[in-house]
Parts: sequence; C-alpha cells; structure tokens
Amino acid sequence: MNRLLSSAVTIGLAAAGLAVTVATAPAASAAPCTDVDVPVARGTFEPGTLGLIVGDPVYQAVQDRLRPRSLSSYRVDYPADLGEPASVQKGNTDLVNHVKAQAAACPQQRFVLVGYSQGANVVDNSIGVSSDGAVVGGPIVAAIPAELAPRVAAVLLFGNPIRAIGRQVIGTYQSRTKDYCADGDPICQPGGANFLAHLSYGGDASDAAAFAAGKL
Repeated sequence: MNRLLSSAVTIGLAAAGLAVTVATAPAASAAPCTDVDVPVARGTFEPGTLGLIVGDPVYQAVQDRLRPRSLSSYRVDYPADLGEPASVQKGNTDLVNHVKAQAAACPQQRFVLVGYSQGANVVDNSIGVSSDGAVVGGPIVAAIPAELAPRVAAVLLFGNPIRAIGRQVIGTYQSRTKDYCADGDPICQPGGANFLAHLSYGGDASDAAAFAAGKL
C-alpha cells in the first residue's frame, strides 16, 4: 500500500509542477478573528500554500461561496512526509492545538476542516476517528474537545486512506462530513489502481464549498 501511495505522490508532484506554471495559489493570510476559519492538512509532499491539488482550490471555492462573510485559513504544520514515522501525529497535535487556540481567542468563530490524503488522516484523528492501520496513518494523540465540536461546521475529506480499510467518519461529525473518494483511487478505494484518480479532487471544490455553506 505504501508503494501505491508513493506512486500516486510521484505522479501528483509531476502534475502539480505543471500546474504551478499556470496558476497562482490564493493567499492564505489568517485574520485574528474571522467568521470562519479553514484549517487545511495537505497531502503527502503536496506543494502549494494550502495544498495545490486540494487545499488551495477548496479554500478559494469556500471563500467565494461564503462572501461576504470573512474567512481565514491555516496550513496545518506537519511534515506530510512518507519517511516521518510520526508525521500524522504531529499534524493531529497541531490541528487540535490550532482549533483550541482559535476558539479561545475568537468565541464566535466557526471551523471548516479540510484534509487530503495523509492530511485526511490528520483530520480523522483530530475528530476522534483513528487512522491507525491506514496507509500513513497512526493512533490518535489529540482530539478536538467535545465542547468545541458544535463550532466545527463541516469536515471535508479527500482521498481518505481510512476508507481503504473499511473505516469512515461516524458519530458526532458524521452528518457534517463530506468524504470524497474518486473511483479507482488506490489510497481510499480497496483494489483501486488509478493513480490519477488521487489527483482529481480539485474538481470537487465547488461541491465541497456548497456542502460547507449548507452547514454554516
């Protein structure tokens, strides 16, 4: 399974390199207190401000959909690396710490969590759904406190590795989660063999933004 992820990542970086020449990622400057904060956990080795394949287009689409409400974004600080054993746990810790700090500083702010590939594992763990056993997954080391759960309006996941092991988001966040798995994507679909499917999620940005808007 790691070989599949490595192949998908290699193809993804090549495609992303081409995309950089024709598109500029939207700025992701975070305001102290906006109406909605959008933390994004990028995929493995994914370039871009929030992630060229998913984070940047999804954030832009959410921003466009929610105007005139104010938005801020946050790039989850973690290695997003295949060779870092604790990569997902570091992202898990950072994302939860960010939400807690923002919630304390901005009592009216709500959140839309975004995760792609390994970043989806980061979000899974942060909302209390273990990614342990999934490709580049790991045990939960931190979770968003129950009292803050109502402020998480939507969870947007793309190429989520836990789906390949028969797991999904259930419980508190289930009705607020949109979990995209492209047909043939080997990272989220058992038996999938279409590596390019793992790079297709930017095309879901508008749908994801509409889902998030419907929860806010």
